[in-house]
Amino acid sequence: MASKPKNKMPLEERAKQFMPFAALKGLPDALAAKEKITVPKIELSEEMAEELDRKLHLLLKGQMASIVYFHKEEYVKLTGMVARIDPTCRFVQIVNTKVAFEDILDILDVEGSQQSF
Repeated sequence: MASKPKNKMPLEERAKQFMPFAALKGLPDALAAKEKITVPKIELSEEMAEELDRKLHLLLKGQMASIVYFHKEEYVKLTGMVARIDPTCRFVQIVNTKVAFEDILDILDVEGSQQSF
């Protein structure tokens, strides 16, 4: 006797069978946060502040630049085209990211840049 064919499982239900199972929700995020090393913000010496001020004055809109700045308890390097420099509100904008002057640690030379930092 031939058995009657079973009803096919809907495609959405079949896909659920192969999805990864997370026994402890949030564990991957908690582990990633634990691995992140937080650092205190570096206070610039007078010489470092003067050098940074000189570099900020040499920065031009439309120029490629790399900025090392403090963001959420870590230092981040951002490279891109300078979209805006606002001395009144004290920030520089690289592409779509605004960085406050007081968070900048250094401005690095970018290949192809006209100016040497």
